[in-house]
Amino acid sequence: MLEKKYKRVLLKISGESLKDDNSGSGIDFKIIERIAEEIKQVSDNGVEIAIVIGGGNFWRGSTASEMGMERAAADYVGMISTVMNAIVLQDALEKKGVITRVLSAITMQEIAEPFIRRRAVRHLEKKRVVIFAGGTGNPYFSTDTAAALRALEINAEIIFKATKVDGVYDKDPLKFVDAVKFNELTYLDVIKKGLKVLDSTATTLCMDNNIPIIVFDITKHGNIKNAILGKKIGTTISRG
Repeated sequence: MLEKKYKRVLLKISGESLKDDNSGSGIDFKIIERIAEEIKQVSDNGVEIAIVIGGGNFWRGSTASEMGMERAAADYVGMISTVMNAIVLQDALEKKGVITRVLSAITMQEIAEPFIRRRAVRHLEKKRVVIFAGGTGNPYFSTDTAAALRALEINAEIIFKATKVDGVYDKDPLKFVDAVKFNELTYLDVIKKGLKVLDSTATTLCMDNNIPIIVFDITKHGNIKNAILGKKIGTTISRG
């Protein structure tokens, strides 16, 4: 068994990192399979893992709003998309023998438990992987904010944000070859530089409560396990 650095962590997985690149949307089940295997390895190592999952592979409320849809309604559709992703990930994990619970901020009692903080903590204490779906349950808040909120509610030591790039850059590295990567940033750096790694609400929430964030590339095999077990990868955001 590998030495673990953390007891309880929150992993934020963007919906876009799950999408099938051939169709431009939906779920790539090879990606889900790999993510589930790495989460299993970390869970088997004794780390308590909570996950907040996005829904951007199916729907983006902000985009629908720009197209003329009422913003609150668009955001609720996005929340439902996160439940879809959570159930798919739960299925992949449980096929590997990982006991998993989906807790939704939007009541869907036939397919998920309602989010209750004490219940979530108890599941984690029993070494179950907890997947938080439905965002915060409120429109106008991103799943980044949901990740920060849930991490604080369950007393997670750190937030791992899994993206499709290997850290935080001064501009989009997928579009600009001269983009510069930051190995470390403070919360204020993220806000003042206008870096789009987290929305301002999530960043401020983490800053006010001093919970560090590590941003890393989920597409590289082994990175979920390496990040959670303490290997230095990606970009660390903290008080400095």
